[in-house]
Amino acid sequence: MLGILSFVGFTVLVAVIAYLATRSTNEKSSDGYFLGGRSLTAGVIAGSLLLTNLSTEQIVGLNGSAYKDGLSVMAWETLAAIAMVVTAVFLLPRYLKSGLTTIPQFLADRFDVATKTITSGLFLTGYVVVLLPVILYSGSVAISGMFDVPELLDVSDKTALVICIWGIGIIGSIYAVFGGLKAVVVSDSINAIGLMIGGILIPVFGLMAIGDGSVFDGLDTLMSTNPERFDSTGNHGQEVPFSTIFTGMMLVQLFYWGTNQQIIQRALGAKNLAEGQKGLLLASFLKILGPLILVLPGMIAYHYFEGGLASSDLAYPELVRAVLPKPLIGFFAAVLFGAILSSFNSVLNSSVTLFGIDIYKQHINQEASETTVVKYGKIFGVCLALGAMFIAPMIANAGSLFNYLQEINGIYSIPILTIIVVGYLTKRVPAIAAKIGILSGSILYITSQFIMKPNLVNSALDQAKASGITDEAALKLVEADAYPHFLHVNMILFLLNIGIMLLIGKFYPRATPYVQEYTKQVSIEPYKYVKQVGIAISVIVIGIYIYFAK
Repeated sequence: MLGILSFVGFTVLVAVIAYLATRSTNEKSSDGYFLGGRSLTAGVIAGSLLLTNLSTEQIVGLNGSAYKDGLSVMAWETLAAIAMVVTAVFLLPRYLKSGLTTIPQFLADRFDVATKTITSGLFLTGYVVVLLPVILYSGSVAISGMFDVPELLDVSDKTALVICIWGIGIIGSIYAVFGGLKAVVVSDSINAIGLMIGGILIPVFGLMAIGDGSVFDGLDTLMSTNPERFDSTGNHGQEVPFSTIFTGMMLVQLFYWGTNQQIIQRALGAKNLAEGQKGLLLASFLKILGPLILVLPGMIAYHYFEGGLASSDLAYPELVRAVLPKPLIGFFAAVLFGAILSSFNSVLNSSVTLFGIDIYKQHINQEASETTVVKYGKIFGVCLALGAMFIAPMIANAGSLFNYLQEINGIYSIPILTIIVVGYLTKRVPAIAAKIGILSGSILYITSQFIMKPNLVNSALDQAKASGITDEAALKLVEADAYPHFLHVNMILFLLNIGIMLLIGKFYPRATPYVQEYTKQVSIEPYKYVKQVGIAISVIVIGIYIYFAK
């Protein structure tokens, strides 16, 4: 009961503070609703960026990967810091110069409206079909398990899951659809503080558990017992081979932190360029500490349970249950609930923005007032949330979704990143090149990963078994060698798409070169230390890799 009371108390406190902070924002204008009135400061941007990124499929999934592979999976966290630096120095000044509300808006200016619409459609498809239902499902599994909802309400596991899905969905929708971006980022910032505190408590109590009450003794025991698991470069056949850091890993990070509407919308709402850059840099520095929450607990769980768990995806929830004092369970569940809500309402708010600005205003009612755009954006958001709530219970194997999500996102992430990069770095590549680039990129990726790869991998495994290989570890190596890692495929297709677009631009160039105009929505005077701080953060990341390289 104490746990439930602390859970409800913290959740209500966040909602009240978010309401009080957003009362003065004009939610009837596009800027007010979609970008928080272009008034966001560095601290709010940083907090919202971090918490939007975190949800149960990442907290549970990445710690599960660390349980299995060790420190090498930290690439998903540490390299994000460098991607945010690139965004702060290169992309954000260009976004704010154009006064963008959505990333596809740039594509309309640089190429044409059809390119913008295709891109918005890809974003929305990815959000609706994959991201929103997965967030709801994985979050509901965690909350249902933590509070033992089936026993609490005397219902079946399936019914408990549906109740949690609809509970999270309805509360998240209220934040995102009726509160706008500012309500989302304010609640995110408060939850980010709770998540940092709660997230750090798990490895602290975990290390104390294996170090007889001492954190440092626990860390020494952990590192000396399995030193090979503290290798930043990893081993062959692991989830994140070291070579992928120099190919597709950086592309995935650049897409996610630099062009993904769900994420970059926080920086687009900055009151000026300097605040936006400081917010990104602060978030990038804090991201370096991410492995303490998202990787270390998985490694502690491997030692604590002696690698004996039935599934690597149980590593985090089992460690929480084993080491966290019972009175803190409610607070931690509230923080986790905040992380789930944050990811859900952030994706939903971005979907509403994309629909309202890029589809409704552009194609359905070009004469619509800002109030009308916001109104129909909200209606779309409610429909979207309802759709996600109906789809979510159908999803299975939530614990294994982290790596799968990274792979399936390549269908739209790399093609979109390609046309944005070419759009900014060239002036004569025409709109037809962008359309061909984005469509060919998606088709080639689907062909590669979901048609060719399964056939070749299954053939290689059949041959291995026919030759007498039955050892599971050996079969995993065969599987890893049978087809290039999806991150390598990302790089190959990225370069191929750029080549296609440049060739089209050479033979069928635009009639006039593209010139970006300054809309004077906000000041684009940069933060004066942006390059120095960016270099320092990059050096720290490289230093961490060198220090832990075996």
